[in-house]
This record gives sequence, structure tokens and C-alpha cells, in this order.
Amino acid sequence: MPAAPIVTADSITRIADEAAGAVVVNASHGGVYAAYLAAKLGAAAAIFNDAGVGREGAGIGGLDYLQQLGIPAATVGHMTARIGDGDDMLARGIITHANPLAMALGVRPGMACHDAASALTRAKPAPLAPPPALEGAYLLVSDAPQVWALDSASLVAPEHHDAIVVTGSHGGLLGGRPETALKYDVRAAFYNDAGIGIDEAGVSRLPALDRRGIAAATVAAASARIGDARSTYADGVLSRVNVHAAALGLKPGMTARDAAAILRRAPE
Repeated sequence: MPAAPIVTADSITRIADEAAGAVVVNASHGGVYAAYLAAKLGAAAAIFNDAGVGREGAGIGGLDYLQQLGIPAATVGHMTARIGDGDDMLARGIITHANPLAMALGVRPGMACHDAASALTRAKPAPLAPPPALEGAYLLVSDAPQVWALDSASLVAPEHHDAIVVTGSHGGLLGGRPETALKYDVRAAFYNDAGIGIDEAGVSRLPALDRRGIAAATVAAASARIGDARSTYADGVLSRVNVHAAALGLKPGMTARDAAAILRRAPE
């Protein structure tokens, strides 16, 4: 059987057919939602960013999920490579966690990401398809301005233009590109800070959204489960806010629920 190819991606949402049968080194968090997308794409193996691990181990929760589907998976440390930057992960990432299938192929904590990816090229195609997943979009407050919980920022759509969008995604730009901060303009946006991490990558969307006039904030990874937007809203405690959010009264230490309530009362 030929070795699986290695492909890199700044996000598991930014890769398509080339993921099938490949070792996907992607800079998404290692949570269950991202792992589901990797499995749905048919990845033979996957490496994610551990996103600071965070509340209830959510940043690495996808490793057990993929183990059950027969897919080797690992994470690199958020302090070793930028979340949202697949090339940086491959270049300087260091493995922090691996599931038993990955370990059986020789992947170990402390190993360089590029060496781990090479070891995973011996992975065979997964025998199981992932079970159907929920859409990951939930309307939390129906009165205008609405509050939407989106497990992935990739689910933001034009109809959310006047909404407060609470995401389960990390707050990092993809590949450092400002245009990736958000696909469409919204009233305000919340993210998980993914432990903030090296080069403060986990909060790099905030200044980019300032330049677009959008209030934005991150919640601490230790306070809310990354990949779970409803946890961002229900459990999250703000860690960083951008200039526009601060001008509206948001500040670190505030709960995301209270912050959203303030934003709903703010004038347009």
C-alpha cells in the first residue's frame, strides 16, 4: 500500500478532496467538531493544534473521537506553533498528545510535527465513516438583535449581518491573513482564545475585526469548551476584547452572556 500523502491546511474547513486518504496537518483546534470534519473528509490521519487543551480537555477531545473511528490523530502544542497556520505547525510544532492509534505508528509527545506526520503516512484509510453531526448552529436569542451560537466560524452567513455571533472557533487568523477573520460582517463576534498561544495567535482576529468596525472578544480556553459555541455563551469568561468592544463596555473578566446582553442594548 502506498504511503499516505501529507497535506497542510490553515483550517480543517479550508480543505476539500485532497484530504481523502491523506495525513492532514491542519491548524484547527483538536476538538470534536474539527475531528468530525476531518473524518467526514476521509483523512487517513490528522494533526491539530491543542488550543491550550482548555476546559474539560476540549482542545484535544477530537483524539478520542477519531480513535473510535479508527483514525490516528495527534496535536501540537499551542505554545510551539501558531493556531490557524498549517505551515507553521509543520515547521515548528511539537507533539503534545496522540491517540493510541497514532502512538502505535510511532507518534510520541515531544516529537517534531514533521516527524510525526511522516510516521502517520503508514496509516490506512479509516474503516468507519463518522455518524451524522448536528449542523452546529443554534439561535439563542430570537429578538433583534439576534444571538447565534455557531460551533464553527465557517458557518457565519450573510443573514447574520445584524446578529451577535458567538462561535466555538479559535480567535486566530488563518495563515495570518486579515481577510480570514470573518467571512461576513456581523454586529459582534466572540471566539475562544485557544490558550492565546505562541505569537498571541489565538487572539489575532480581534485587531483585524477592529479594522472592519466589528466589536469582538475572546473567552478564555479554560472557561469554555472550544468547538462548542453554546459553552462559549453559557460558560465563557472574556480574556481579550478589541477596541470597538471596549468602547461598548466590554472588558476582560466579564461573562460572555453578560457581554452579549450589553451588545444587544448598544446603539447601532
